[in-house]
Amino acid sequence: MSVTTATVDLKEIEEKVMSGERLTREEGTALYDVNDILFLGALARYVKEKKSGNYAYFNVNRHINLTNVCINRCKFCAFSADKDEPHAYTMEREEILARALEAPNIGATELHIVSGLHPDKPFDYYLEAISSCKEALPDIHIQAFTAVEIDYFARITGMTIRQVLEKLKEAGLGSMPGGGAEIFSGRVRGLTCEKKASGKRWLEIMRTAHELGLKSNATMLYGHVETKEERIDHLIKLRDLQDETGGFQSFIPLPFHPDNTDMTGIKRTTAIDDIKTMAISRLMLDNFDHVKAFWIMLGLKVAQLSLDFGSDDLDGTVVEEKITHMAGATTEESIEKEELIHLIKDAGRTPVERDTLYNIIKVYE
Repeated sequence: MSVTTATVDLKEIEEKVMSGERLTREEGTALYDVNDILFLGALARYVKEKKSGNYAYFNVNRHINLTNVCINRCKFCAFSADKDEPHAYTMEREEILARALEAPNIGATELHIVSGLHPDKPFDYYLEAISSCKEALPDIHIQAFTAVEIDYFARITGMTIRQVLEKLKEAGLGSMPGGGAEIFSGRVRGLTCEKKASGKRWLEIMRTAHELGLKSNATMLYGHVETKEERIDHLIKLRDLQDETGGFQSFIPLPFHPDNTDMTGIKRTTAIDDIKTMAISRLMLDNFDHVKAFWIMLGLKVAQLSLDFGSDDLDGTVVEEKITHMAGATTEESIEKEELIHLIKDAGRTPVERDTLYNIIKVYE
């Protein structure tokens, strides 16, 4: 029998949250049946404000997607291509550097580099992308390569995960994004991304990265074929690893965008589901300091509203995000810093410009 609000005492959940007690799998699942989103928002806001007060963070970053050629061709991805398709592209060193060198002009403190899994490019291609950018911009932080990419590098080189990460760190890797987590459930991965590294492998790679002193983010792609129970199980696996390593900086719930994917029959998540998932994520992930509303995928209005439902970060200026836009995102590909500041202030929060590791650059009182 599935757990419903009838079998879980919401007053008891509220008391547990207020006293800092951890919610169970059953309680987390039951929260998805709660239609009073103001109740959820109040609880999530309480937890958020205990951790970061009235602050809402953002950074100035520049995205570089090296190639869209990818051997995995996940069903929920509109970005990937086979190498002989007309829209396939692969950047070479000169183009990568040219884009990286635009970062200082916009005041960026971070390069965010992710890629497809190109069948013909060796590990050295990806390694050189990092080392070239770091050599040209020694003061910039490079957040690059999801756990899925790290798994691929290990497979094509025969190296261990630790060896791959050590080489990347030596080349200038500063931290890792949280992509590729999707939903950890083997059932879901079998239906949506069967070639992709397993959920267990994703967690193993993040554990190794954290052991090497590399901080990372974590994500969940929701709103496709997963159940609410599988969402909660995903959050609990992240919470368990965070108990073990403390290496996750922020959690980013990502709503699925179906356009131009192999799953176009699925409807886009509603604003209620997005807001509810944001709040429940904050309540379940009691050991995560930050929960991020990625405006590119949520839309600016829902992201702004999320600041009252547990999130404390709007990500950043982004500049030239391709992956979500290929799936039909109608948001801009970048945003001015001033607009982020305005959105945060209008939500009654204090904007805080941060670097990738959450060091404060400026508080906009």
